[in-house]
Amino acid sequence: MFRYKKIGYVALNVSDVEKSTEFYDQMVGLQHVETNEKGISFFRCSNDHHNLILYPSQEPGIKRVGFQLENDKQLELAYQEFVKNGLNPREVSQEEQKELKQGRTFRIVEPNTGLELEFYSKMMHMIKNFVPKHTKIQRLGHVVLNTVDVDSTIKFFTEQLNFIVSDHLGENAWLRCFPNPYHHSFALIKNTENKLHHVNFMVEDIDDIGIARNRVLNSDVPIAFGPGRHEPSESIFFYFLDPDGMTMEYSFGMEEFPEENARDARLLEPSPWTLDRWGGKPSPEFASKGKIEEKLSLIEK
Repeated sequence: MFRYKKIGYVALNVSDVEKSTEFYDQMVGLQHVETNEKGISFFRCSNDHHNLILYPSQEPGIKRVGFQLENDKQLELAYQEFVKNGLNPREVSQEEQKELKQGRTFRIVEPNTGLELEFYSKMMHMIKNFVPKHTKIQRLGHVVLNTVDVDSTIKFFTEQLNFIVSDHLGENAWLRCFPNPYHHSFALIKNTENKLHHVNFMVEDIDDIGIARNRVLNSDVPIAFGPGRHEPSESIFFYFLDPDGMTMEYSFGMEEFPEENARDARLLEPSPWTLDRWGGKPSPEFASKGKIEEKLSLIEK
């Protein structure tokens, strides 16, 4: 099967691009690259042109997730696999590729949640390195969805998209895009509706977590959960809310898997202590906002 390099970027719909641009620039600490004539705002935390895109919308939520394949050959393998399996991959126009500063790009729709998934191998490499404003963000870490039919969604990701399950917790699952080593680049949480759970950025050291907590608290930004420590990934976490109430996370540390002879997925104890070894509890607003911009109508019947 085809091979991934990483989760490349997440695209969010926001109700006020100007307000959210300031938040992700000043509070989260991403580097604002540009806002184009359509009002689309691009951010990075690496040498990629973007790792986060904000689209103006009347309905805030998640628009799509982009995954970078290892090279052009792997991208073509993915395309042919999707065609063979009837997933109806749709090539992105040259005009939009230019807007995204990407090479060949195509998209499919995850049939259980309606989330649009994007695949590419080339994105503009920025000459100047990402320079942290405060939090030493290392990378976009993962996206997590609240999902009605977790089992079918896991089956789709593992059988059609070459993801591997790292751990199970009841019906919930944490998955990695092979052969990316990090414990999870995507996760699925059982819920009564399909929607965004949270977006994660991995940071360099534990001080980033503590300093961020005080910065968020002093700025009257709602704290959703933490700081605490997750059992599944062993990471120290801190969750807070963006201007539309969508949940963002900083995390420090994460289990890494070798490409060969990796451990099997565990069946973790369904206990609150599994989600936080330190015994914390999330706020009611945690992971509660973020409608999926469903594209189910694009799936061929």
